[in-house]
Amino acid sequence: MLQDTPSLTKLLKTLQQVPYLASKNIYRVASYFLHLDDQKIEQFCAALKDAKENITQCSTCFLWREKERSCSLCINPRRDQSLICVVETWQEYLAIEKTGGYTGVYHILGGAICPLEGVGPENLNIIPLLRRIEANAIKEIILATNQTPEGEATASFIASKLKSANIKISCLARGIPVGSSIESMDRVTVYKALSERRPF
Repeated sequence: MLQDTPSLTKLLKTLQQVPYLASKNIYRVASYFLHLDDQKIEQFCAALKDAKENITQCSTCFLWREKERSCSLCINPRRDQSLICVVETWQEYLAIEKTGGYTGVYHILGGAICPLEGVGPENLNIIPLLRRIEANAIKEIILATNQTPEGEATASFIASKLKSANIKISCLARGIPVGSSIESMDRVTVYKALSERRPF
């Protein structure tokens, strides 16, 4: 069916490489791009290229930042640098920030431990977290991983590495349903879970 349109086939194969893009939506996304005028296509490509060239991860917390600027959270004097909220991805960071109720800093792990997908502790930003805790006067670590088997395993692994550290370790309250992700929760639920966190 698509053998007569190799350019379309190439576009679809490229879109299939995008994680989290459901296969049923690939054709819709392809159609969207094909209907865009040349100017909008150029703007889209330019924005993607610009982001790739100018955005990097903070070497301390691993949030995205402009290469030419310092991380706005890490240098913010109004943030409590002794309180670190550990999340899997920057989507969870955004969900927690939307609550407006958290004043500490963050640490982005870059995912969760999942042996079935070949993701071990060494593939995440866990060692930098341990070094960060060791080098700074940290009072509390909030393990805000998703309440999934992978998220719980990741939190347990980190907690086991911090047993000898003289800091408080807490996790989110059970206001977030087990098996769900933080980014899909409404801000009130996330705020309640964060404010009612409990010892891990």
